[in-house]
Amino acid sequence: MNNSFDFEQPIVEIDKKIESLKSSPGQENVDFSEQIEDLQKKRHELMQKIYGALAPWQRIQIARHPQRPYSTDYIKMIFEDFVELHGDRVFGDDSALLCGMASIDGKPVMVIGHQKGRTLQENMDRNFGMAHPEGYRKALRVMNLAQKFNRPIITFIDTSGAYPGIAAEERGQAEAIARNLRDMSDLKVPVFSIVIGEGGSGGALGIGVANKVLMLENSYYSVISPEGCAAILFRDGSKAKEAAEAMKITAADLLNLKVVDEIIKEPLGGAHVDSAKTAANIKSAINKCLKQYEDMSPQEIADDRYDKFRNLGVFSEPESGKKSAKESKAKAKNSETKNKIKSKAKKVKEKMIKKA
Repeated sequence: MNNSFDFEQPIVEIDKKIESLKSSPGQENVDFSEQIEDLQKKRHELMQKIYGALAPWQRIQIARHPQRPYSTDYIKMIFEDFVELHGDRVFGDDSALLCGMASIDGKPVMVIGHQKGRTLQENMDRNFGMAHPEGYRKALRVMNLAQKFNRPIITFIDTSGAYPGIAAEERGQAEAIARNLRDMSDLKVPVFSIVIGEGGSGGALGIGVANKVLMLENSYYSVISPEGCAAILFRDGSKAKEAAEAMKITAADLLNLKVVDEIIKEPLGGAHVDSAKTAANIKSAINKCLKQYEDMSPQEIADDRYDKFRNLGVFSEPESGKKSAKESKAKAKNSETKNKIKSKAKKVKEKMIKKA
């Protein structure tokens, strides 16, 4: 198992034993097939045990696996006739965010997705999947085209965040993302977003204001990376594991909090173990979403998306006339302080009148 993590070491050891038995020089009247079968059975049971109880930090590690499928991989396996569109018509193109026209089972759609690289050079070309303002403006341009030609929009989210460099800030990174949030909320075509790996901060949300937000089983979606959270709250970036536990950023946590609408299953071991099966699961989920929205009017689609985000989060207010003991105590203390200030001010005023 290449690029394995610490928690996968027991599986790696079994793989080595199986490989050793398979490559053993043939000996007369010696058959290792039974031992290999036993080891493979043990391996499967171990994988079910390990991947069935992954901690948040372990899921984040899988989400960042270097062999995990990226947007281009899924586009090739899910869509037909993909044609990439370039440029924001203002500054230039951004390879970290790809956009284009495609079809899925004959239905025309627009596809947008963050794109990382496999090699160092590819990552430099793609800026490690961190988009500049021109990337988000390109995405919005393509979304407006989708609305013009009545094409549903599919977005693949996989970024640690929008690029925070000086050049990006000079070209209006915050404004570009904010404009996307505003304009996406009122699009009259359905938008479906799938978090396929990392879903980091505004960089993810910039293409994530969708009617349905779906997550792969081993992806995460968060306002900040666990390392960034640990550095700010704990003053220690090495406490990312503890931060990941507290942040509730895994697919299961976010489904429970109703931030996302569905979890897409991955093969045992992660999407990189069987990318074709993962792509088939994603395609099935997309077709289900398309079917759900095909009979809705443009305004109903926009209202559905608006209501989804307006209803995020839960809060409660005390009933009228009923205040908590803590609130009443705070009010009494505040009133007492005001009375003391008034009393002191009155005494000072009397002294000044006497002196005059």
